[in-house]
Amino acid sequence: MREWNKIKVGEFLFERAGKYKPDAEEIVGLKRIDKIDFSGNFHIAQKSSKTNMIVIKPCDLVISGINVAKGAMGIYGGNEDVTATIHYSSYTFDKNQISVEYFKRFLRSPEFIKLLKEQVKGGIKTEIKPKHLLPLEISLPILEKQQDIASHFQKFESGKYKLKNEITHQQTLLKKLRQQILQEAIQGKLTIDFRTQNPDIEPAGELLARIKVEKEQLIKEKKIKKQKPLPPINEEEIPFELPEGWVWCRLNELILENPRNGYSPKTVKFSTETKTLKLGATTSGKFIDTEIKYISEKIKKDSFLWLEDGNILVQRGNSLDFVGVSAIYEGGKHQFIYPDLMMKLKPVALVSGEFLHHVLMSPYCREYFRDNASGAQKSMPKINQGVVSGALIPFCSIDKQKAIATKVEKLLSICDQLETQIIANQTHTEQLMQAVLKEAFSQSGEA
Repeated sequence: MREWNKIKVGEFLFERAGKYKPDAEEIVGLKRIDKIDFSGNFHIAQKSSKTNMIVIKPCDLVISGINVAKGAMGIYGGNEDVTATIHYSSYTFDKNQISVEYFKRFLRSPEFIKLLKEQVKGGIKTEIKPKHLLPLEISLPILEKQQDIASHFQKFESGKYKLKNEITHQQTLLKKLRQQILQEAIQGKLTIDFRTQNPDIEPAGELLARIKVEKEQLIKEKKIKKQKPLPPINEEEIPFELPEGWVWCRLNELILENPRNGYSPKTVKFSTETKTLKLGATTSGKFIDTEIKYISEKIKKDSFLWLEDGNILVQRGNSLDFVGVSAIYEGGKHQFIYPDLMMKLKPVALVSGEFLHHVLMSPYCREYFRDNASGAQKSMPKINQGVVSGALIPFCSIDKQKAIATKVEKLLSICDQLETQIIANQTHTEQLMQAVLKEAFSQSGEA
């Protein structure tokens, strides 16, 4: 007896008929499937729709036509009927012919994707509807073997789930480690040995006074503009104690000019001489030179919009997770301009840009920016120049700044290596899953 037989999907899977207008009486009051995630979990919401709808009943197999090959499908386990847009399809099935647990995994297999490419115009990019799925001819094992294969997958997936949780846990710990490194850096805890070995380094207060004198001279020479006055620092504002020789100051004391917002002209889809940054260029905390758009508008060579080596870019508008995130630009002039939702800082010569960047990325500063963002309940909370200019900065001598920046870069580099390993483990897990799927369903032609 052959264990595998050729059969059309429509012989064991049956589309639930019926399509309804969004305001049809038959579906009034029914909740709606908002989405099926790639793990097959249903997300139900009380949402209206302008699209035609279908009805889904308990125990139906539901498939998202757009993301079926990624795992967006499942057995609806609710007790009440729900609706979904016509981008989904719902099926009953013959339990004497098909194990739905087997079939669900088949729909994620390379074999299924291969069939789509061969038989459905557009392949996996096509929105898979019943008219595409039901006529497909597949090799199907007898029910007992289907159940054995499904049982094998369930054991494997249980291990994969545990591994995925462990990877997520590792990523969470790594994120906390990065934050701890930055926080301890700005509190002087990473360079205790350096301070012990170098007790005669210039106090930060004296360095701050020298910076002030140099800036006043540059103003007299009309090389920079006078900055807005800053409010004095109150005791209530100080978030933590600093080591001896450190002082608190405001950010504007450490930069040549007031922070300046960028400019967002209309972009074009073809390459031009002028590249402007996307927010993604700095969202990671590192400058990514491939996150760009092009503009056709000519920008004057002497415009402040051009980035210069050592500039620090701060995101002034984004989600609360990213508002205030900064990155350092290290490159030539006239290569990039920056958009309106970023502002640019120019550290003075006696301030390490790397040190200042680490301060801005520390948990202390990240919380400050989130707390002072306007429109926090909206989709795009923002911080203004006053918030950035007035940020309290823990400040130390230039030698300590450089020592801290070196130590932080070394530690964060180790974190990067750990993250690369975690990502590799995650990728390996997904590759293993695909290999198991391929192995299970590539036997479909064997006796």
